Amino acid sequence: MRYVPLFLLLALLSACASRPTPVTPPPSTGTPTTEPAKPEEKPAEKPAENVAIYHPADWSELPGWPGNELAASWTSWLSSCDRLQRRNDRQALCSEARTLGVQPDTETIQRFFEGRFQPWRIESSLNGDTGLVTGYYEALLTGGREHKPGRVPLYAEPDDLLTIDLAELYPELKGKRVRGRVEGKKVVPYWSRDDINQGKGPGPGKVLVWADDPIDAFFLEIQGSGRVQLEDGSRVRLGYANQNGHPYRSIGRWLADQGEIPIEQVSMQRIQAWALANPARLRELLSQNPSYVFFRIVPDDGRGAIGALNVPLTAGASIAVDPKFTPLGSPVWLDTTYPSSDTPLQRLVQAQDTGGAIRGPVRADFFWGFGHEAGAQAGVMKQKGRMWLLLPKDQPPPAQP
Repeated sequence: MRYVPLFLLLALLSACASRPTPVTPPPSTGTPTTEPAKPEEKPAEKPAENVAIYHPADWSELPGWPGNELAASWTSWLSSCDRLQRRNDRQALCSEARTLGVQPDTETIQRFFEGRFQPWRIESSLNGDTGLVTGYYEALLTGGREHKPGRVPLYAEPDDLLTIDLAELYPELKGKRVRGRVEGKKVVPYWSRDDINQGKGPGPGKVLVWADDPIDAFFLEIQGSGRVQLEDGSRVRLGYANQNGHPYRSIGRWLADQGEIPIEQVSMQRIQAWALANPARLRELLSQNPSYVFFRIVPDDGRGAIGALNVPLTAGASIAVDPKFTPLGSPVWLDTTYPSSDTPLQRLVQAQDTGGAIRGPVRADFFWGFGHEAGAQAGVMKQKGRMWLLLPKDQPPPAQP
């Protein structure tokens, strides 16, 4: 789920393009100019880049290791192996894991990870080894197949949405993509949230289902997946398909900047309450985030939502990460606390998802599962935390730019 805004693409392409041959100025005539020479401008300082620093650690340094939730993490690890076993550097590990069965005892799981993996404490070059841990969940909405007053559409990916892989032109931009649309002979930014809400972009034929509540539909985009309970009692399960390419902007931060909610009290629940109390300003609120997510219908097999690794997420054992610093499919030891609490939450989790707001070396989004109870936990989770990346003993940490 990586993208680069179009304005950044233009800058990147400009930087990569060859420079024109400089023109030699004519010889000086010795005649002074009538304007005094302008003082040389000091170039603006380039902001420091946030990179990861990986420190090798002993298992005894992991707070709370091995914990009492290894069974759930083992299930999550085996799910990761469904994808990782295709890679040469994971085949042996995943094959060995499967020989231990689907429910080995805690000591067996502990021996497996301690014998095959090396922990690396992750540190941010800008913020140290303590970062932000938030929560997310698979939402449950109500809605229907037909449009009714108050309902909002949940769209499939539009036919005119372009996704351009920049690495095809510039290999040094591997993993960078830009989204847009064609207008005349130019590629321009795709329609923003406000544009789409005014009827631009996806047409009626792209509506997958109608949601009863606009703010619930908005948070479905933030979570990336969910289920819609229809009027006939059936459910439709939706998963992330694509995004319009505009940057994610926090509506909670906007409400705090407007003095509507103190920043330390911003949560999903507080935002929902504000929206309920201010229906006339709902469009103004939602328009602050120009990013827009499109969905696809996915089979409802009873397992967890599908993450970016394309495997089902496990409640309490899966996290979303920034894959620049924490490779997808990697086990991670997470040291944080329960929402709105000082009670330690220390467990082995699997990096199986990404998110538009999940940026930085020490940054995680903890998956709480499905439904309203999971949403109650996820909506207020905004904790400090530390992370240890677990890599096979013969594998070095990810190279940094």
